[in-house]
Amino acid sequence: MLISHRQYNCLIAITILVSFIILFLSGQNINVFAQKGKYSVMPQVNDTNLQVQVYASGFKFPTGMNFLGPDDILVIEKNTGKVKEIKNGTVSGTLLDVNVANISERGMLGIAISDKPKYVFLFYTETEGFDGGKVLGNRLYRYEYDNGKLINPKLLLDLPTIPGPSHNGGVLKIGPDNKSVYLVIGNLNYVQNQSFITKAQNDKNGPPPDGRGGVLRITFDGGVVDNKGILGDEDPLNKYYAYGIRNSFGIGFDSVTGNLWESENGRSTDDEINLALPGFNSGWKEVIGFSKTTPGFNEENLEDFGGKGTYRDPEFVWRDTVAPTSILFLHTDNLGSKYKDTLLVGSVKNGTIFNFPLDKTRTHLVLSGQLLDKTADTNYETGNITFGRNFGVITDLQIGPDDNLYVLTNYKHKGTIFKVLANNKIN
Repeated sequence: MLISHRQYNCLIAITILVSFIILFLSGQNINVFAQKGKYSVMPQVNDTNLQVQVYASGFKFPTGMNFLGPDDILVIEKNTGKVKEIKNGTVSGTLLDVNVANISERGMLGIAISDKPKYVFLFYTETEGFDGGKVLGNRLYRYEYDNGKLINPKLLLDLPTIPGPSHNGGVLKIGPDNKSVYLVIGNLNYVQNQSFITKAQNDKNGPPPDGRGGVLRITFDGGVVDNKGILGDEDPLNKYYAYGIRNSFGIGFDSVTGNLWESENGRSTDDEINLALPGFNSGWKEVIGFSKTTPGFNEENLEDFGGKGTYRDPEFVWRDTVAPTSILFLHTDNLGSKYKDTLLVGSVKNGTIFNFPLDKTRTHLVLSGQLLDKTADTNYETGNITFGRNFGVITDLQIGPDDNLYVLTNYKHKGTIFKVLANNKIN
């Protein structure tokens, strides 16, 4: 049967659309580029003076990593509860295997390692008996590293999990004082449930904070830093460093000032980068994105805990969601002097790494052109702040002891660490 030219074009359009949908549903990155006549999805950086190498693979759905030493990395797996050690780019063994929940954003979620003493901190949704079993809590443990094993677990925080199962956060960082550990946790709501919305989520008539919706800060023994809470002395309010956080997968300290910065995921728009000073209120659930663009916003509706908490607008907003994750300040010029002390932000969409210089006060990002309003209205506006792309689902960024950049990602459904280094550096 003959078909018209119009019908032919229609069929072609439908074929392309169906192919696009199949590719999307298969979990593949759709930002592909042609190479030697074939379609490839390969990580790439925008700076021709830099190169990307595969450093390690052989693990599943990694959510965090930390260096024990040169060419010695611990990687955590979200759904298995395993902590794996990677030496010289090869998985050398499993140091720990705990029972975790793994639905949605529950699982093994955060790792941080202190130097002296050598503690390994782990945050995970613990279950009873087996992986996926009865949920016991979102828990922060401190372990001791001993000759390839993690021993002597000490429970430091036992946090809520309901209603869940999303917005658990879990990223950990050692504080600039090397005596404290910071944890970011979201509001734990998949569908908003009013009975679980506390004062820490800016419900002034809600129940007291219960550990959700903020950045928590404790000593290595689980105590209150400096024996005094920032927002109040009641437990667990005395452990809050910041609050009003909806859902975050990234916190990191400025290597120059020691200030904490945080990335935050909006609902379907208004992903954020925030400067989180002590007592920072990110504004949820009264505001996400900029307060001036939030209909009906009234700062008087925000909880300030007797004037101890302070709302601050984001330093940057993506209107077209990118799902930002890891926050990292490059304290080295090993990748080039222009990157020293700049801010890197990983993301999920297109596996993009963004790069932001800071101003002289180091309290604002240096932006130009269409981004002068601190807003990327579309992803087409982000070319000048894009460091690299096609890395897969980025979950962590770290600077190694060799001063190179390491990118932890779920790449093509395989756990992978990429290494970014200068072309003139010896591998």
